[in-house]
Amino acid sequence: MTAHDPAASATTTDPDQRLSDLHHWLVQTLAMDVRSIEPASSDASFRRYFRIRHGGGSLIAMDAPPAREDSRPFIEIAARLRGIGLNAPAVLEADLEQGYLLLSDLGDQRYLDALDSETVERLYLDALAALERLQVHGPRAGLPDYDKPLLLREMQLFPDWLLERHLGLALDPGQRAMLEQTFEMLAEAALEQPRVCVHRDYHSRNLMVTAADNPGVLDFQDAVLGPITYDLVSLLRDCYIAWPRAQVEAWALGYLQRPQIRALVGEATSQAWLRWFDLMGVQRHLKASGIFARLWHRDGKPGYLGDVPRTLQYI
Repeated sequence: MTAHDPAASATTTDPDQRLSDLHHWLVQTLAMDVRSIEPASSDASFRRYFRIRHGGGSLIAMDAPPAREDSRPFIEIAARLRGIGLNAPAVLEADLEQGYLLLSDLGDQRYLDALDSETVERLYLDALAALERLQVHGPRAGLPDYDKPLLLREMQLFPDWLLERHLGLALDPGQRAMLEQTFEMLAEAALEQPRVCVHRDYHSRNLMVTAADNPGVLDFQDAVLGPITYDLVSLLRDCYIAWPRAQVEAWALGYLQRPQIRALVGEATSQAWLRWFDLMGVQRHLKASGIFARLWHRDGKPGYLGDVPRTLQYI
């Protein structure tokens, strides 16, 4: 295998080889004056991001091995989000055969690193305004449906990976039946809600603090058509940072009172809205705790285990 063999790059998932091939793509194919390549971030998938410093500033390169990741949804959703005025990265170049994208750089300050008691109101005001824009004007046609089978598959990660694999708990038939009944109820509650474009990971690790058009929005490629409270829960009951319950509920109710959101929701009462919000949170956090355990046991990524207690506390 040679570093400049595109076919080899497309089939390998070896990180060092792919980084070498990425550098070759930038320098030889795109004729960039690359000064440095530094890790920018990684996520729970097989994608990696690098900050490319060059003669004209900095850009972000995404490494998404085609055998593991399909970059086409990222390209499509990025364009659709930018089309409604959200600050998603622009896709400047793409090589889908090798699995490389070149993106505009939204900076390196995540919401998670900037949030505190003094900044939270301002940052969440921006994040809620962007979420409103996504839900009112965001794409719907062509999005996968966040349907009952998907909701149930996500919740099944909780017993499969957290309870059984991680904690070693053997569930008896009665316990399994109880969980299945609970999952059914939670799925039905989600399906009662008005349906909008759902980012699916609208939280402090995927929102960037930007000087203009705050926030920058990342990791949107898994967008679906689904429940209106899902992204609101992701933001306000964040797996990575927690706020007092009364404050969270005040934010959630304030969001409902935005005229365009109220128009989407219709006649649902504040009590019904908070019920949707709470039950949606249980569904999301059952899924998330299972994913965090799977990331360790299947993918060798222990970094999310520390967030399991907070996630379970929400439940």
